Amino acid sequence: MSDPKQESKFEVNKTYAEINARIKAGEAVVVTADEMVDIVRQEGPVEAARRIDVVTTGTFSTMCSSGAFLNFGQTNPTIKAQKVWINKVSAYAGLAAIDIYLGATEPTEGDPLNQVYPGEFRYGGGHIIEDLVAGKAVQLEAKAYPTDCYANTKCKKEITLAEMPHALLCNPRNGYQNYNCAVNLSDKIVYTYMGTLKPNCRNANYCSAGQLSPLLNDPLYRTIGIGTRIFLGGGVGYVTFQGTQHNPGTPRGDNGVPTRPAGTMMVQGDMKQMSADWLRGVSIRGYGCSLAVGLGVPIPILNEDMARFTGVSDEEIFTHVVDYGHDYTNGIARHYGQVSYAQLKSGEIEVAGKKVPTAPLSSLPGARKIAETLKQWIQEGKFHLGEPVDYFPSADFSFDPEKQQS
Repeated sequence: MSDPKQESKFEVNKTYAEINARIKAGEAVVVTADEMVDIVRQEGPVEAARRIDVVTTGTFSTMCSSGAFLNFGQTNPTIKAQKVWINKVSAYAGLAAIDIYLGATEPTEGDPLNQVYPGEFRYGGGHIIEDLVAGKAVQLEAKAYPTDCYANTKCKKEITLAEMPHALLCNPRNGYQNYNCAVNLSDKIVYTYMGTLKPNCRNANYCSAGQLSPLLNDPLYRTIGIGTRIFLGGGVGYVTFQGTQHNPGTPRGDNGVPTRPAGTMMVQGDMKQMSADWLRGVSIRGYGCSLAVGLGVPIPILNEDMARFTGVSDEEIFTHVVDYGHDYTNGIARHYGQVSYAQLKSGEIEVAGKKVPTAPLSSLPGARKIAETLKQWIQEGKFHLGEPVDYFPSADFSFDPEKQQS
């Protein structure tokens, strides 16, 4: 685990306790990551660090590595579930008697459309999670083998989230720190988790909120760690570990921001606090089902380095162009240039001398609304910062402020 303490002496030094005391007193100065870009440009990182206490971030996008631990309540006689389905979607039951895990990408069994068009699942685990937080009833079916302490062998009932004793959204990998820009250089259309890609590089899809994205505002994980309190699915959640595929050693720019997929977060929270506005079932043509997750992380401005990091702009964040028509599926690591998020958000980039239209898979209006909502919660004293009890593995990166614009 990395040590968040830096050897260099900062002109500004704040603690979580000091910032939380200001939040409690209604005195904290909170801005969104969008707003912080202009503040750092105009005032410089030192003055920005003196004046700003918290920067809020946000992202709202499909996050396939998501799911929920659900406890569906005991039956009479009692049951130890072996196989469970919710609305004909299989859930994993190899836990305790009535605890199950429902994966966001698990599809409906026997979906007739998939027999004709593979990957055309219309409904799956992500949709069930949305239905539950929306207050809808779902049909649960369980089968089991009998034991002396669990005699029941089957259960079928309609159930709502309110009737479940416990429901925990638990996502092993969310909030990817940067991601590929996807194109298709083959001569046929391809259907991917990055959306539909037209042949001969006729479109480019990307999936990040750029300067609003949480881990792009804390590129070296100095404040985001185990125990960080976050906006999750419309409620309050926590970062509980580094996410699966967390890879801090990817190439980085002079500002510490990775230019390829890097860090990830494992997050969880009480589903009963959440909203269908921020947990949406997704069906991706030719790929399958998933879940769009609303996620926001507050970044405490402890010193001028954190002001610099949170002042990063779309013009300073770059990603690689990757061919999903051949290279990606064959495990080839070729890249076709770098593009900034400012270029991506402009609606057009250039790949191999050709102008290509771009489209986001991440909702920028949604990300902005999350950052604004989290800002309001903090200003109203409804949300305090959670200081990490430990930190993610970080990059071997030496930050040089002389290379940064003040």
